[in-house]
Amino acid sequence: MPRYDYRCRACGSTFELNRPMAEANAPAACPAGHDDTVKLLSTVAMTGRAAAAPRPSGGGGGCCGGGCCG
Repeated sequence: MPRYDYRCRACGSTFELNRPMAEANAPAACPAGHDDTVKLLSTVAMTGRAAAAPRPSGGGGGCCGGGCCG
């Protein structure tokens, strides 16, 4: 279930709620009971390892490794 971040305009606290995507834009009261809240733009955290780019085989690249220097 997605987690949404909110900020209370009345007391300034931030809080998170787990709720279905269908309720993403539904009003949310802060833990102190205030109703004047706004949903924050959340960042997505990606975990895991990215695949490394393949290394070129053979001679290196560039001028000195590519044989263009005489």
